[in-house]
Amino acid sequence: MANTLSGRFLILTVIFVMLAEVFIFVPSVARFREEYLLARLERAQIASLALLATDGMIDEALEVELLENAEVLNVVLRRDAVRQLILSTDQMPMIAQSYDMRDPAPWVLMRDALARMVNPADEVIRVIGEPVREAGLLIEITMPTAPLRAALIDYGLRILALSAAISIFTAVLLFIAVRQLMVTPIKRLVTSMTRYAEAPGDAARIIRPEGHVLELRDAEEALHKLQTDLTGALRHRERLAQLGEAVAKISHDLRNMLSVATMLGDRLEASQDPAVQRIAPRLVASLDRAINLTEATLAFGRAEEPAPKLTRVSLRGLVEDVFENERLGDDSDKIAYSCDVAPALALRADPEQLYRVLANLVRNARLAIAAKAGDGRIHIAGRDSEDGWEIEVSDTGPGLPQKALDHLFKPFHGGVRKGGSGLGLAICAELIKGHGGQLELIRTGPEGTVFRICIPVGLAA
Repeated sequence: MANTLSGRFLILTVIFVMLAEVFIFVPSVARFREEYLLARLERAQIASLALLATDGMIDEALEVELLENAEVLNVVLRRDAVRQLILSTDQMPMIAQSYDMRDPAPWVLMRDALARMVNPADEVIRVIGEPVREAGLLIEITMPTAPLRAALIDYGLRILALSAAISIFTAVLLFIAVRQLMVTPIKRLVTSMTRYAEAPGDAARIIRPEGHVLELRDAEEALHKLQTDLTGALRHRERLAQLGEAVAKISHDLRNMLSVATMLGDRLEASQDPAVQRIAPRLVASLDRAINLTEATLAFGRAEEPAPKLTRVSLRGLVEDVFENERLGDDSDKIAYSCDVAPALALRADPEQLYRVLANLVRNARLAIAAKAGDGRIHIAGRDSEDGWEIEVSDTGPGLPQKALDHLFKPFHGGVRKGGSGLGLAICAELIKGHGGQLELIRTGPEGTVFRICIPVGLAA
């Protein structure tokens, strides 16, 4: 039981109640001792009245009986400055201590009560008090301490027994309340977590918040949200896995088809037609890139994405190659392409991967400008930086939609244009990350969009 929440709460409740009773016990015992002594003073005063009624003429046997009934040894009642009545036995014992009960301080009463309980010696004490109903100036008695100590111990034991009974009863009630209000809901929470962990993809196992305690209700709602999000993420991941398997199968067949197209392109290169001779090399190069892309897709599907093959790349030549391919589009006459890259600028990167990144960004920009149904401009600038190289791709398109901004660089969450999958930017960000760099959106809006590619020389070198 000590290892359970309710069991520990039960033990702590008993301990705390008993500690509280200690603070009640000491004043209670002090109060009992005070009342005990005052009662002996009152009895002694009544006994002395018998002496007053007989004008001091009582026999020895009656005097002894009066003292025994009052449970005292001697009585002195001062009526005025000169008169006093005395009841006494033949023996006058030695007085161990004297106590003045006329106006004692609370802490003095508690100190004397505890001292009497722990002192087993049977002593004779003097007690001084005021007579009841102002029947005199002062009353003084002597009495043995053994009966007082026995009464104090008996009273203390009864107080402790009552305290123990109250603490146990209170603890049991609190134990039942804690089990109903806290332990049972917590067990339900743990059971729900265990049951959900067995099949996190099963939405029927998601907890339904039903707690009545505010804190437990908050915990159940937080767990409900966590389980809901996790189930959604697992389903999304499962769909991505299925999609990846489908893409791998398609890429495998597409690679075979592109191989046939490459062989046909090689034959076209042998043509004597000047237009064919001008276009055929670019067609073959595009087919080679498509084959490399399908092979990379197959490798990615096997979680074997190859690391970038770093080499010195002329950035200007790569940009002009991208622009030349994009100019083959139907809307090329409406878009101006400009390059601000020094001819001598060379950076260490994988040429095929960097080409894919730039081609994807430029193609997105071209399609965005075409969707605006107007003229536009695409500009690429490259420069050395303190940490490596920076490439900026800007356009004068309509800017990215809010959906694309909310899920930028996340695959299958909506593309930058209608009908897009959002996979292109995610691939670009992944390729640049493989270079140790970063692809970031600088700004976007009605005046256009700017992306920046940062490749650090330390990581790329």
